Amino acid sequence: MGMALTEKILSKACGRSVMPGEIVNVNVDKLMIVDMSGPIAFNLFEKIGTSKLYNSDMIVLVADHYGSGHDLKSANLIKKFRDYGNQYAIKEFFDQGRHGICHQVMAENGLVLPNTVTVGTDSHATTYGALGAFGCGVSTSEAAVIMAIGKIWFRVPSSIKIELTGKLPFGCYGKDVALKIVSLLGCDETALYKAVEITGEGVKSLDMDDRLALCNMIAETGAKNCIIPADEVTASYLGNKSSELYEIMESDQDAQYDLIYNINLDELVPYVAVPHMTSDVHPAAELEGTEINQAFLGSCTSGRLSEIAIAVKIFKGRKLPDKMVMRIVPSSQKIFLEAVKLGYIEILMEAGITVESSSCACCGGLHTGVLPDGAICISTTNRNFRGRMGSPDSFVYLASAATVAASALEGRIVDPRKYLLRR
Repeated sequence: MGMALTEKILSKACGRSVMPGEIVNVNVDKLMIVDMSGPIAFNLFEKIGTSKLYNSDMIVLVADHYGSGHDLKSANLIKKFRDYGNQYAIKEFFDQGRHGICHQVMAENGLVLPNTVTVGTDSHATTYGALGAFGCGVSTSEAAVIMAIGKIWFRVPSSIKIELTGKLPFGCYGKDVALKIVSLLGCDETALYKAVEITGEGVKSLDMDDRLALCNMIAETGAKNCIIPADEVTASYLGNKSSELYEIMESDQDAQYDLIYNINLDELVPYVAVPHMTSDVHPAAELEGTEINQAFLGSCTSGRLSEIAIAVKIFKGRKLPDKMVMRIVPSSQKIFLEAVKLGYIEILMEAGITVESSSCACCGGLHTGVLPDGAICISTTNRNFRGRMGSPDSFVYLASAATVAASALEGRIVDPRKYLLRR
């Protein structure tokens, strides 16, 4: 019997063939730890009874959820996180000045390679599947064990196959593909603890930014991981980001899948998930006229240079309407700097948009733009649960950067394609 890609990667990490449903101990290639959970993970590690990390080079620390510290409690937590990084001589520490959102800095710095096991203390570590890796979130206690022994146990997930045909149409992006898939699989329903493998000729029309957004969002289905087999797009993106060698693997022709879905990309339109469920998805055109008063472009799902460029195209020479608030948060310092060099930030600020330093910002309702009572926000983030971005009396719609920017410009939800036609 053939093996699906996730099974092959876990087999490689175990040193033997594995089967779905089997409990296995897996060698971990990279462990990413965020500021919010870092001090807890290190404290638990020290309680294990060992004073030495299994391999400090496999650990990546990222200060992103609390940004630069928005109050005394968060500032002290970041200091403690930094102290641990220095104490254990962690080389890959993305602290202030080198900062960015965890999954973006992992990808753009070549810290995720195809066919590796790359995990993180954040549920959206499924993002790493965009680079052909097995990626998933782990708890602080699991992170502590990985730091001590370099391994983690998994139940090998069975796989669901999403076969993409056609090409991504004008005005649609990876976020629209993601919303379509989430609407099919539901939240914590069909794909719970499954491996979601996205394949087919249609994948070729998705650039890496599309793939990162797509694999990120699949976490909302409850899937253990999401994976896109590495190809020429992956190789081009990685370029010289890493000197490590990697092999290209794919599922066997006779691999077994629990379910197979076929999606023709040609038929997609811009989509919007309505409050308060990520899987409650509708064409943007059906929601035209729905009033909003806030917009957010950022988070680990978005905020990349191509998406900032879309907002620039829509807003150049235009201004936000009165009483509309829009924030854009580049997903890393590298992206922010490039946007400055290209003149993007000036155009956005002239339009009345607030551009802020790279962090998770208001995505988790932690800081920088938390939604107040009564806010109606359209956002590129990955979750729209009640109270997710702030007040439980706020409302969050999820959409692509194009739909978010076009809707912010009008103060109501719109199909963005008419704005994308301008030169």
